[in-house]
Amino acid sequence: MRVMTTLYDEDFYAWTQAQAAVLREAKASDLDWAHLAEEIESLGKREWYAVESRLAVLVRHLLKWRYQPERRQRGRSWRSTIWEQRSRIHRLLRLNPELRRHLSEMIVAEYPSIRRRTLDETGLPPQVLPLTCPWTPTQVLDEDFWPEGDADADEREG
Repeated sequence: MRVMTTLYDEDFYAWTQAQAAVLREAKASDLDWAHLAEEIESLGKREWYAVESRLAVLVRHLLKWRYQPERRQRGRSWRSTIWEQRSRIHRLLRLNPELRRHLSEMIVAEYPSIRRRTLDETGLPPQVLPLTCPWTPTQVLDEDFWPEGDADADEREG
């Protein structure tokens, strides 16, 4: 039991997944184990969706930062949004470290939608934005990473 208590405090997402698995194996007849397991699992999914949503906002703003450099100086909102999303994602990952293993998966799954929304918000021609995310999760979350002169993107554009 001590291991599960520690896991609960250190990685809520991993705890929810472990608890859901344990509950599914239980035999108590007075509990609705399937729904209980489903609800506990959904708590972990909520953490997943929180990270995924913040990643989408972050990548969208990194794309704007990279592909609309002339608009960076009009205000600090993009920079502020990038800092805020990175900070919130790092906090979520500290509380749910298991989710760190899924960052690439999240970005790959969400990138087509991120790209479409970025195109819609910026009015950029579709050929300007890459079809796949040009950055690794490590770069996306690195507070010192600002995609100003991405060599691969410059080659595509040039």
